[in-house]
Amino acid sequence: MLITTNAIVISKIKYNDNDLIVRCYTQQLGNVSFLLRGILKNKKSSSKVAYFQLLSQLQLIILYKNNRSLQIIKETKLNHHYSSLHSNVLKSAIVMFLSEVLSSTLKEEEPNETLYSYIETTLLWLDAHTEYSNFHLLFLLNLTKYLGFYPDTTHSDYPYFNLNEGKFETNLHGNYSISGKNLLLLKQLLGTTFDALSTVKINSKQRQSFLNMVLLYFELHLGSFKPPKSLQIFNQVFN
Repeated sequence: MLITTNAIVISKIKYNDNDLIVRCYTQQLGNVSFLLRGILKNKKSSSKVAYFQLLSQLQLIILYKNNRSLQIIKETKLNHHYSSLHSNVLKSAIVMFLSEVLSSTLKEEEPNETLYSYIETTLLWLDAHTEYSNFHLLFLLNLTKYLGFYPDTTHSDYPYFNLNEGKFETNLHGNYSISGKNLLLLKQLLGTTFDALSTVKINSKQRQSFLNMVLLYFELHLGSFKPPKSLQIFNQVFN
């Protein structure tokens, strides 16, 4: 059957000489993988390849079959024309990093319109703004709402946060309790919107430390999650 849906490109790999396998997070179907035959074959296809840059937002008409692992796209058009997301070096690094995180976390073949809307709107925010050095931190923290392990803020005045339990505590419990600067930044970000991110002032060392903590939080709560391979490059760019 033919299905029309909005979609965000999560990953792509070359297959054979001329084909691409692209995975998208779609509004109507959740995770869907596509085989794009011959898209790398000639120059006439170059414009079509450009549609499938990481985190591009598309509208797809899909020839969908339940028993097929790789679906077929009948028609593609851009849903949003990014002005800077793929041309700005720093934003491109964020795109590469976040697409890898999303590829590792978005496993469900079920639609989740609120999650789709969150990713869609935050990417548009990033594309439109010039102060975004902490964007990825708040993006990942808020993403945990939709993945089921957002920090319990009931006792956010307590002096420790237990990464394993996902809650604030009065006492230190093993290697997964945090305090100090990471705790202060966590509390600050839990009460921050994207539009207020410019008020969060931290240096690159603190940013890396907090990011490592958030990625550990993901590992503890998502058994299949692995730190992105692009993390080292990402950190180098933001240094």
